[in-house]
Amino acid sequence: MTERTELVEHGHLFIGGEFTDPLSAEVIEVISPHTEQVIGRVPHASEADVDRAVAAARQAFDEGPWPRMPLDERIAVITRIKDAFAVRHEEFARLISAQNGTPYSASVMVQALAAMMVWDSAIAVARTFPYEERRDGVLGPLLVRREPVGVVAAVVPWNVPQFTAAAKLAPALLAGCTAVLKVSPETPLDAYLLAEIAAEAGLPPGVLSILPADREVSEYLVGHWDVDKVSFTGSVAAGRRVMEVASRNLTRVTLELGGKSAAVILPDADLEAAVAGIVPFAWMINGQACVAQTRILAPRSRYDEIAEAFAAAAGALRVGDPLDPTTELGPLVARRQQQRSLDYIKLGQEEGAKILTGGNVPASQERGWYVEPTLFGSVDNSMRIAREEIFGPVICLIPYGDEDEAVRIADDSPYGLSGSVWTADTERGIDVARRVRTGTYSVNTFSLDMLGPFGGYKNSGLGREFGPEGYGEFFEHKMIHLPAGYREA
Repeated sequence: MTERTELVEHGHLFIGGEFTDPLSAEVIEVISPHTEQVIGRVPHASEADVDRAVAAARQAFDEGPWPRMPLDERIAVITRIKDAFAVRHEEFARLISAQNGTPYSASVMVQALAAMMVWDSAIAVARTFPYEERRDGVLGPLLVRREPVGVVAAVVPWNVPQFTAAAKLAPALLAGCTAVLKVSPETPLDAYLLAEIAAEAGLPPGVLSILPADREVSEYLVGHWDVDKVSFTGSVAAGRRVMEVASRNLTRVTLELGGKSAAVILPDADLEAAVAGIVPFAWMINGQACVAQTRILAPRSRYDEIAEAFAAAAGALRVGDPLDPTTELGPLVARRQQQRSLDYIKLGQEEGAKILTGGNVPASQERGWYVEPTLFGSVDNSMRIAREEIFGPVICLIPYGDEDEAVRIADDSPYGLSGSVWTADTERGIDVARRVRTGTYSVNTFSLDMLGPFGGYKNSGLGREFGPEGYGEFFEHKMIHLPAGYREA
């Protein structure tokens, strides 16, 4: 029997670096996707709480020491956050698994250590970033400066709450910005661990606030007149709304949105290696990942062989309690997500696709929001199950003829976030990677490196996270004209 998470209750909000009473009596109840029981309660932040948090961030940016502090001093504070995160990573992993159903076996890396690595990588980028440079202009010498953008509204989802929070907070804070983090009502409990760490790390007053709230309060935050930058991760529909609301104030936005990524298996691929490499990242976080390899493209010459191998691997995934260390696929985060997947499974059958494995609620689970790992064969890329982001454990196996057709199918999507190619010829794989219009691509592996730019083409978003490109999203550029003949002393 696995250890259950005790009821976790918090009565305060973290505003401006302090735990303080909320201005509303409304409460968020956190429901376990495995037991369907309440496992936590936290205050629901109100618009008035947002006003307090943004005001604190505004004052801290305009008048406080954080943006004016030497970079090494900011790095020292962020390093303390990173180090404390590393110490408590198992606590983060267990708490996130209890809230969103990620199997603990994967959560330690995907939910916790990966987030710690984001903090660490941002520090490395900050040390070498070109904050100021001299250029020869047409009319004389120039000084080009990169200055922190200001108050950042960071809005993160429930599937990888700490990873996405780190992707926004680490570069924003290192850049000298102040931030208001809005966390999902499905996963607010781990945010309190982050708040404790931040409070102990020595951030000056006002620099960071963390607010659990729903979409309405999120909309109020991203439309706030005193926010200078919005960094958002979520669905395409929500991203469009964020962009619309932020545009009223011409607020800068970075949007990391959905995906329908294709894993292309070339005819010469080692099938055993491809299955081992693709399956964990097709059904990762129970299928609730924007970068998941949800379309598997197989050559017709090997289609039956590939279908049999993937169906066997998916059918063998161990479904169960996310806190059981042997579980490989847990429940979906909410009943609505379970129903969404079941609806798409029905739609896929109506469209003519054939279920190779799964397709039902697992009989082994008496309760919880579970769906079997499901693989569809005989899928045409025009089907809705191949074009729309399901965000559940439902994968499509799509046949293709030659390499050109594989690239066309991979690109025939409103999304362009991730993808992979599997081949015995790495150079051939690199050529395919260059041809597919997507923001991140892997050859004979699947990776998301925090020192490189991450983001999407098309409906998968705007801007980039990670690396110097992502760090640069939190700066304004200033050009200073210097007099002709000026030379620095």
